[in-house]
Amino acid sequence: MHDVRYPTVNSFITLSKNICYNLPKYSFLREGGRMIKVLFLEDEPTIMEVLTEYMKLQQYDVTQVEDGEAAIHLLEENSFDLAVLDIMVPNKSGLEVLQYIREFKPDMGAIMLTAISDEQTQLKAFNLYADDYVIKPVSPLILLKRMETILRRSKYFEKKSDKIDGLYLNEDAYQAFYDNSPLQLTLSEFLLLQTLKKESGRAFTREQLILRIFNEDYIGNDRIIDAHVKNLRKKLPHNYIKTVIGVGYQYNQALS
Repeated sequence: MHDVRYPTVNSFITLSKNICYNLPKYSFLREGGRMIKVLFLEDEPTIMEVLTEYMKLQQYDVTQVEDGEAAIHLLEENSFDLAVLDIMVPNKSGLEVLQYIREFKPDMGAIMLTAISDEQTQLKAFNLYADDYVIKPVSPLILLKRMETILRRSKYFEKKSDKIDGLYLNEDAYQAFYDNSPLQLTLSEFLLLQTLKKESGRAFTREQLILRIFNEDYIGNDRIIDAHVKNLRKKLPHNYIKTVIGVGYQYNQALS
């Protein structure tokens, strides 16, 4: 276990006076002025206590949990803005908790904080839409900055999510949501919906959509766009894509 960059609990008191209390307090607040709620999954007591104190000094409301199954129970009963997840924890792993978050709490930020550094595990975490992957040992101050970055981004998406009638697109994660539930779209389907939605007043030909989605690499029939539209209409709760006879397709502005 790597301890070198974490102070002992006793020495933390002195360290916090010299460093932490002098940090700028950003105090991210949600609607109604409430503090940001953080779920911290970690089974190593010293790391848990020290990093929790750093978070609290930055005005975060931190809930500690030591195993993955308990973390999921907390998520079922409570709302959180951000999760900081160790991977190797009892009962259910941090990756299983992340999978639960992405299925049932898609707007929630998630940072993996772990000593596991192999590429396969990192790719698995990012494929589950982890917002960040931080390898231990890490400076507590750097972890706080990474948390701030995710929160700033999420606040931006709250204002700029391009939400229409329950539908919005997270362009960083290539993920579409309807009423906060993720939609299972392929990459091509997402890019098609994104293209139409961004220029909702424009009717696109099939050739124009192929160039937007596949660039110039696609060799084949332009009717592939019809197949993607058909699949999208099956997956979307409303008919967001209308056919423009003699041209192609357009985003349905009547739903905005």
